[in-house]
Amino acid sequence: MASTALSQSLFSHKGLENASFFPLPKSVVSLKQTIGFSRSQLHFKKAHKAYITNCTPNNGSQSAKTEIPIELRYPAFPTVMDINQIREILPHRFPFLLVDRVIEYNPGVSAVAIKNVTINDNFFPGHFPERPIMPGVLMVEAMAQVGGLIMLQPEVGGSRENFFFAGIDKVRFRKPVIAGDTLVMRMTLTKLQKSFGIAKMEGKAYVGGDVVCEGEFLMAMGSE
Repeated sequence: MASTALSQSLFSHKGLENASFFPLPKSVVSLKQTIGFSRSQLHFKKAHKAYITNCTPNNGSQSAKTEIPIELRYPAFPTVMDINQIREILPHRFPFLLVDRVIEYNPGVSAVAIKNVTINDNFFPGHFPERPIMPGVLMVEAMAQVGGLIMLQPEVGGSRENFFFAGIDKVRFRKPVIAGDTLVMRMTLTKLQKSFGIAKMEGKAYVGGDVVCEGEFLMAMGSE
């Protein structure tokens, strides 16, 4: 009883408990430590509960994102020219028409087109039977046909005539193209001599964002 009364009187006078001339009894010090610990513990529990409450919505949003089916995550390529419009411009036909769709076209400047590479392409049985790889020369041919879509348009001076290879330079094959790939080809007109009907172009082909083929193309227009 005496120690309890003493602790109450000490705590009621601020600064007295720290005085050097009046040492505190052990019972009072232990009582003060116990009270302080219980208060900090109570504060920790309250903060812990608030933390858990704030984190719950974030976990729900993360799980919602992962539930999107894979077939709904990737949009289809746009269509600027479909296969029927391509056939009206290019003179090529099966089995040598190697452009399926134009996805971007800047008149007189550039064109981007795709070739869907499938196991049904007629070159795969011989190249190679055990490992189907698209021949590099056909990648170059496909890129040239995209260049032809630029050349044979009125913006460049073409009149839907034939065009031919006049030269290829700095061609490099970076990765193999196999069945199931989508070959994305960009051809850019860098120089045009209308009087001679000659055009110089730069081309790059991609699969999944990686360059698989690139080079410089020189093409010429000619009448039948």
